[in-house]
Amino acid sequence: MTHSHTLPYRIGFGEDAHRLSGGRPLILGGVPIPNAEKGAVAHSDGDAVLHALADALLSGLALGDIGQYFPDTDAAHKGLDSAVIVARALELVRERGYVPANVALVVTLDRPKLGPLRAAIAQNVALLLGLPESEVGVSFKTSEGLAPEHVQTRVTLLLVRSA
Repeated sequence: MTHSHTLPYRIGFGEDAHRLSGGRPLILGGVPIPNAEKGAVAHSDGDAVLHALADALLSGLALGDIGQYFPDTDAAHKGLDSAVIVARALELVRERGYVPANVALVVTLDRPKLGPLRAAIAQNVALLLGLPESEVGVSFKTSEGLAPEHVQTRVTLLLVRSA
């Protein structure tokens, strides 16, 4: 029985991780992270928050993942602003009659501490999705020293059928 197109709600999940290396900027949720000694090694701008967010949008409607739409083998995507990736994923979701209702994201990073940037990241994600900031939960964790040379993000979101 196929009825997913009529479901009033869909849940999406996305995850992304990048190795960190010196001499690179670190951007999370579209926010440059000051005092970061290392940044993400990636084909695009390496924003693990926005990559996981885009994958969560796509997975909620079984639309694959960002690698299908923005392959890292395409030179056109070199250094790409990840907000472009989120905008495309959101467009695909809206074309199918859904909109995001709320988002919960968790960033795992040992250094630097991100607490002072929580509001800026929440504001930017809310702006990208057209949501009130109160619908964007942002949590930070460390790897407890298990993986200090990487950043990882997990995102869960709720999609609702639009009117």
